Parts: sequence; structure tokens; C-alpha cells
Amino acid sequence: MRKTEPLACQRHLFEVPDSVSYLDAAAWACVPRAVRAAGEAGMLVKSRPWSHPRSEAAAWAERARSAAAALIGARPDDVAIVGSISHAIATAARNLAPPPGHRILRIADEFPSQCYAWDRLAAERGLVLDIVPRPADGDWTRALLAAIAPPGAPPLGIAALTPLHWADGTVIDLDRLAPAIRSAGAALVVDATQAAGAMPIDVAALRPDFLAFPTYKWALGPYSLAFLYAAPHRQAGEPLEENEGNRPPAAGARRYDRGERNDPIALPMAATGMELLAGWGTAAVAARLRGLTDLLAEGATELGLAVAPRPLRSAHILGLRVPGDLPGDLVGRLRERHVFVSARLGGLRLSPHVWVSEDDVARALAELRAALGRRGATGGDGPG
Repeated sequence: MRKTEPLACQRHLFEVPDSVSYLDAAAWACVPRAVRAAGEAGMLVKSRPWSHPRSEAAAWAERARSAAAALIGARPDDVAIVGSISHAIATAARNLAPPPGHRILRIADEFPSQCYAWDRLAAERGLVLDIVPRPADGDWTRALLAAIAPPGAPPLGIAALTPLHWADGTVIDLDRLAPAIRSAGAALVVDATQAAGAMPIDVAALRPDFLAFPTYKWALGPYSLAFLYAAPHRQAGEPLEENEGNRPPAAGARRYDRGERNDPIALPMAATGMELLAGWGTAAVAARLRGLTDLLAEGATELGLAVAPRPLRSAHILGLRVPGDLPGDLVGRLRERHVFVSARLGGLRLSPHVWVSEDDVARALAELRAALGRRGATGGDGPG
């Protein structure tokens, strides 16, 4: 069998200066030059509409829909074009109706988009919110498995989960959790915001009821655009809004398409970014990012910072804990040195994408050491 070549740094496809170490893809990803060019071409459609027949609009939507479907192992007919993750999750919540007294399962410190719609549904239908606290050992998967059907608990109606914790990248193994959720007779709704594009997702194997992701993070696309996978048995529901594009004869998940869907700027940008990812292969992207976060974890450990054990870490997001409190000015001090990361829930979140090089990792660790006033175990300026 021919060995697949490892994915090299793709910085040449982006507009990231050599002096910048941008390790903040989990907040906003950079878009490649090709994605920017697609957006600029889309602007011409609006500035010179007479040159672009409106009959082209459907093709923009279907190209993006197909690219999104390919990214998660779905059929295009099973994917809706929506405006955001909150739009997608609200659509899922509108179309799930567990009996009163059933539980909605989620994790503590979840991102608001995966909370508010379920809070409303629980209040309206008399459901029980079951929020799993952060486990002391960091093993979310084991804690969630124990919470699916504990003795004496109300039946599980909905599991609203993500493949990893957004704040620190700790893993939530949905491949292990999904069969137990189905066995409990519950619906599975997945927010793949911090996963799609950076880790393999196969809805055919996972079999969620709904799964959603935006394009502005790991999928290398624009803001204000997201995609919603709906399982075949969930495609006859009610959309959040009625528009000409999602009314009959629209079939499949197109029933949930947003209004003003045919955006000549965002759709080609999104398709271009996801097609780049398809060319590399998500598994190759994940392997590339795993190498970078492993280097970051090794260097951070030398600085005395706490990181999750490797089996509990995702490949593309690394959470760091500083003993005591995180210095309030740390992110700003790093930014002044052209190292870009985020503070999340009292920790530091580092999230490289394919534009990040090993030199970026070394620079980030050196500047982190300087900002914290520490020396590494070896006294050097970067990982070995």
C-alpha cells in the first residue's frame, strides 16, 4: 500500500506574514487567498449584476451544499444552508419533542448556541436539563457515558453534544457515546463548530439526528454561513422561517434552508475553502495539527503549565492552565509580540491551522516563556 505523504505547512496559500504566529483558528480562521478571490469575484456580481444572470444563483448554493456534505460524509440532499449555529440548533430544537419529564443532556460550560434553544425547549415542554459537570480527571466521555442512563434517572430525550470542549479542546468521543444514546431512545444533536474541517466526521457512522457547523472557523470560509445536516427521518419538520426556496417542492434538508440563501459572495467562498480541505483530506489536516499541538504541549509542560493527557486532547485545540490565576494581560502581551491566542474559561487556548509552521510554535513558546517570566527545563527558546 502506498504511504500517504504527510501534509506540509500551507502558509503559502494564506496572507499570514512570517512575523505573525496566528494560533487562534478556534476563534476566527484566516481564509486562503483563493477564498478571498472567490469573495471578490462574488462582489462583482453585486456591483455589476447585469453581467451575471440570476440563473447562476442555484449553482452557487448547490456547490456549497455539496462541499459541506462531502466534509461530513453526507448526501447533499441531507444538508441545509443556514445562517449560523444558533439558527441550526434552534431548527433542531423546533423539530424535537420529547415527552414531559424527559432529560436534555449537555456538558457544563457549553457554548451558548448549544444551550439557549434547549433551555427554552425544557421550559416549554417540562423537560429536565441534565448538565454534566466538568470531570476531575478530564474524561468527558466517561462522565457522559455514566449520565446517559443512570439508575433512577428520568428517560433521556435529547443529547446536545459536541466532539470536543470548545474552551480547551478536551475530547468528547461521540463514536462511543452515540450508540448508547440511540439505545436509550434519545435524539443526538451535534454542534460541530470546533470539529468540521479539523477532524474526520462521518454522519453515516455517527447517525446524529442533526449536526451543524459554520464555515468561519476550521472550514476556512466566511462569517454568517453554516450548514445543518438532518437525518432522513428528521427532514419533514418545520423550518424557522418560510421562504420561496424552502417550501414544497423543496425536498430533503432543503426544507430548512434560510431565506436569502443564494449569496454570491459567501457561498463561493465557503465552497472554495471546503474544496481545499477535501483536496488535503481531513485526516491529513488532523495529523498535521496533532504534530503542532504535541509540540506546543511538550513546550508548555516544560514551562510548568498544565495540559490534558494526550489521549484526552483533540488534535487541533490545546488548553493550557497557568498555576494560580491566568495573568489578565497575558493575551494582550502576546499579541504585542505578534503571537495570537485566546483566553477561555480561565485558561489559554491555542488553536493552530494549516498555515502554522513549526517556527510559529517555537516563537509562541518563547514569547509565552518571556511573558510568564520563566525558563524552560532546557533553558532554550523553543521545543527541542
